[in-house]
Amino acid sequence: MTDVAERYGPWAVIAGASEGIGACLADELGSRGVHLVLIARNAVLLEEVAAGVRERHGVEVRSVVLDLTVDDLEQRVASATDGLEVGLVVYNAGASDRTSDFLDNELDYSLHQIALDCVGPVVLARHFGPAMRGRGRGGIVLVASLACVAGSATLAMYSGVKAFQHNFGEGLWAELEPHGVDVCVMPLGMTYTPALRRMGLEYDPRAHMTSEDVAREIVENVGNGPVHVVGENNRAVAAQVWTIDRRALVEMMSIASKDFADKRSTS
Repeated sequence: MTDVAERYGPWAVIAGASEGIGACLADELGSRGVHLVLIARNAVLLEEVAAGVRERHGVEVRSVVLDLTVDDLEQRVASATDGLEVGLVVYNAGASDRTSDFLDNELDYSLHQIALDCVGPVVLARHFGPAMRGRGRGGIVLVASLACVAGSATLAMYSGVKAFQHNFGEGLWAELEPHGVDVCVMPLGMTYTPALRRMGLEYDPRAHMTSEDVAREIVENVGNGPVHVVGENNRAVAAQVWTIDRRALVEMMSIASKDFADKRSTS
């Protein structure tokens, strides 16, 4: 088991920590003695997660109720973490709650996705990265999606912003790895979270990983950058997908995403 506190430092920031994978990441890191700064919009859920981690693991937990798309994100995060040695940053925010054509969504919705999935991780990496580089240790994790492998009908924006995370994280890894800082993009497949449940889908062990299993694998593989696809089955799928002709891949992804959209509309 990786000694996270020794390898990265005493504090971790989790952006998107109020439920699902983020809540499980908080529990996993707390169980390893790491103090936490948890960021999310939902104050009630966030404090429930924080209180549970404190009670179970005896670590210090700070709750920061914050929308990660605000213009003054860096200033607010800086204020909430002032004086802390943050050695690990996990950006777990950015799930999409729509499966619809780009032109059928409001422009503001698409711009919000860019702010959440692109601007947010850039801001946090730029804020915490210099201190990590200076100390010669640290870790940055971008929890991404296998949607990054190709554009897809009904997921044009989502696959696009996840592709940004993928390429940005790879470049950041190349820059920071010589300085002892780990960067890892962690694409996920279908994971059964409260968000997925709200979409009307039922848990299928053949198709879904659990949030607990995903969180455990993420924490254990921060040092295996630049990219670690989470889940053995997902790694096998990714290895095959990246060899497919690009046009065929986009068509295949579009069929799958449209099928998912149809299942949602009938559930």
